[in-house]
Amino acid sequence: MTHSPPPVPGSRWRALLRGDCPRCRRAPIFRALLTMNEKCPSCGIAFDREPGYFTGAMYISYALAVPIAATVALATSFVFPAWSFEMTIAAAFSVVALLSPLLFRYSRILWIHFDRYVDP
Repeated sequence: MTHSPPPVPGSRWRALLRGDCPRCRRAPIFRALLTMNEKCPSCGIAFDREPGYFTGAMYISYALAVPIAATVALATSFVFPAWSFEMTIAAAFSVVALLSPLLFRYSRILWIHFDRYVDP
């Protein structure tokens, strides 16, 4: 087992918001917008534990997308009351589609942090 540096104290929420490693809280989980590091550059922890590991992240992504779509649909129906139901739903899903890279990224970050908190 490799020696990992101690986590940055009091920084769990900061690491979560910045997308840093849940163990050392020093290095990023993603090296680009949609490209993950296989292991933490600082402590070496593997981010993908097993095949199908990110199935939980799909549920988180759904849980993030539904309130966004509902909020946009509701706001759109108030701002543009003459729009049809189909146009309102299309606007909501367009916003979710535009945000999908961020939803993908943060659902994985949230899943990794949750999983490592529950089962280090």
